[in-house]
This record gives sequence, C-alpha cells and structure tokens, in this order.
Amino acid sequence: MIEQFFKHDKLIVLSSLILAIGLSWTYLFLGAGMDMGMPAGMQMPNSGPVWSLQYTLTMFVMWWVMMVAMMLPSATPMILLFATVNKKAAKSVPTLIFAASYLLIWGAFSLVAVTLQWLLNASTLLDPMMKSSSHILSGGLLVIAGVYQFTPLKNACLRHCRTPMQFVMGHWKPGHMGALKMGVQHGAFCLGCCWFLMVLLFVGGVMNMLWIGGLALYVLVEKALPHGPFVGKLAGVALIVWGVILTVN
Repeated sequence: MIEQFFKHDKLIVLSSLILAIGLSWTYLFLGAGMDMGMPAGMQMPNSGPVWSLQYTLTMFVMWWVMMVAMMLPSATPMILLFATVNKKAAKSVPTLIFAASYLLIWGAFSLVAVTLQWLLNASTLLDPMMKSSSHILSGGLLVIAGVYQFTPLKNACLRHCRTPMQFVMGHWKPGHMGALKMGVQHGAFCLGCCWFLMVLLFVGGVMNMLWIGGLALYVLVEKALPHGPFVGKLAGVALIVWGVILTVN
C-alpha cells in the first residue's frame, strides 16, 4: 500500500505545493501575526516602529511567507517538471530539496527587503502600513521598475522562468547537491525576473492584500500565459507613466 502511495509522487508534490501556498496566503490574510504593521502586543510610538529583535524577526518571517505566497504559484510548473524528470533519473532525490533551495533565494531577498524597510523607516519615508509616504520616492521607484521591464537582464531571466524544460535540459545536475544547485539557480533567475516586486510592495503598501494579490496575479500571467512578455512590456510603460505623473504632481 505504501509503495502504491509513493507511485503518485507527482500528485504528492502538487498537493504539498497547494498546501504551502494556501497556508501562506492564510497567514497573510490573518495579518501575518501583526497589528497595523506591529507584532501582536507591541505598540508603535509616534516616531515609528521600534526595531527590536522581535519586530525584525516578525518582519523577516512576514516577507519570506509573502514571497512564498506570491512566487510559489508561478514556480509550480518548474517544480512539477523537476519531480517528473527526477523520477526517471537513475538516482532520484527528494523534490523538496529543489523547492526548498528555490525558496532559500527568496529568503535572502527577504533579508534585503527588511533592511530596506528599516532604512526607509529610519528616514521617515514609510507610513504605518509600510507604504511610501513620499510621492517623489514612489514615483522614482515606479519609473525604475518600469524601465527594468525593458532591460536584457529582465528578458533573459523571464525566458528561463517561462521555459522550464529548457532550464532542466540546460542546467540538470544529478544528486542531492545537484538538486540544491538547480533550485538556487532557478530561484536566482526568478529573482532577476521579479525583484521589482519589492519596489512595488513599498509603493502600494506591504500590508495591502489587494496590492499583494494583484502583483502575484501579474507574475503568474507574465510567466505562464502565451503573451506574458507583451503584458510585461505594457506594464513597464504603465509603471513609467504612473511614476512620472506621481513625481511631477
């Protein structure tokens, strides 16, 4: 019976991914253990949040879980393909290694995001909802994110994210360390494609669930739909125009 169960490993992987995504979104909808941007039981002084160890850890966990919720859906085809190819390999390894190393990249990104949040807080450029309080800052970040949509680096990373089979064929490495390296590589390509999420989250509000959901949907469209790259270019133009208007007003 156990052998029959593990024959359906692809179904197990898919079910695990759906569970992880669902739990991540639930955590965010419940407030990520926070109240108006502060950990439960803590109060915010007029000068802004106090960056204690508890607050910093809460911010890091919030960012990492948010990245899991937003990025794991678009990475699901790649993870499922790895599970399929891995099953046919002479020495298969747990798909969990590949998926975990992919998410490790977004953990590193979360450290950078928390550091940037701390710097913006110290400069009094964020409101309690972790949204930019400066039109100039918001406009500048929007323009930068829009321009990045047209760069060769963005296009190269997006191609890797949109073609899982080409990635597997070109980067396959056997064994446990191979799965670890492949997960890190795919995570790096994904980060290179979507780093501007950090910028847009600060513009729209890190605790704004509609904004978070909209960005997650955009990432999925850009990576999965046939005309995703074209949608990305349109989004780039819109971001630039929005940023310029916001800056001059």
